[in-house]
Amino acid sequence: MKMSAIAALTLIGVTTAACVTATQQKENMLSAAGFQIRLADTPAKIASLQSLPPHKFTVQNQNGQPVFLYADPTVCGCIYYGTQDNFAAYQQMVFQQQLASEQQMTAMMNQQMAFDYGPWGGPFIPY
Repeated sequence: MKMSAIAALTLIGVTTAACVTATQQKENMLSAAGFQIRLADTPAKIASLQSLPPHKFTVQNQNGQPVFLYADPTVCGCIYYGTQDNFAAYQQMVFQQQLASEQQMTAMMNQQMAFDYGPWGGPFIPY
């Protein structure tokens, strides 16, 4: 097998694993926010699940109240459903996660700024 084919297969595998991990993390937050899960375990439920956009929120009206749906046909073959409060809790978790990521990135950048390039000649100085 050629090296380019091996590299392409490796890239596809890593990308797929990263997508599954990100989706699983999102679904963990949905559960933590109070969303309920229903498995698509009948042909009618599978067809209904497939009619929704995958891995995206949709809002339906049930008895005059909004119900937030999140369809996952690939990882769990299920639908997550919750209330406005569940969705607000999920959004708060996403915000906290983004804030933590930004703080981590800032800390890494500050650590890199403290690196002494003197012995190396600096990153922009030619040899």
